[in-house]
Amino acid sequence: MKIITVAAAIILNDQQQLLVVRKRNTSCFMQVGGKLEPKEPPEETMLREIQEEIGCQALIQQFVGRFETATANEPDHQLVSYLYYVTLDHAPKIAAEIAEMKWVSLDDQSTPLAPLSTQIVMPWVKQFLTAKAIIS
Repeated sequence: MKIITVAAAIILNDQQQLLVVRKRNTSCFMQVGGKLEPKEPPEETMLREIQEEIGCQALIQQFVGRFETATANEPDHQLVSYLYYVTLDHAPKIAAEIAEMKWVSLDDQSTPLAPLSTQIVMPWVKQFLTAKAIIS
């Protein structure tokens, strides 16, 4: 089993929707992010990928964790993801290898989403928003 290691971002808008992107020649939408370069820390990878893919500077709010899921587009691979909750300095725009970008609701059933998004990110965001609502 081959392993792909990535750093990925959880990005929310004011409507509590999740930003997902679809890379060219793939069918699944996923978190903004990408593969780590040799000796590159995950948080640097994620910030670089945000800049490359959606043209924004990001501020890390929280390290969510390290997760293992199936990959979206590579069969017979395991995905290891370092996940961060971030805020952006301005509205995202499509760049680099991104074909499509959209904001999805946390209960989205119609968009083809990567396993990381459906199994890890969406449940985490729901818990995070519930906790935030209780605190505020």
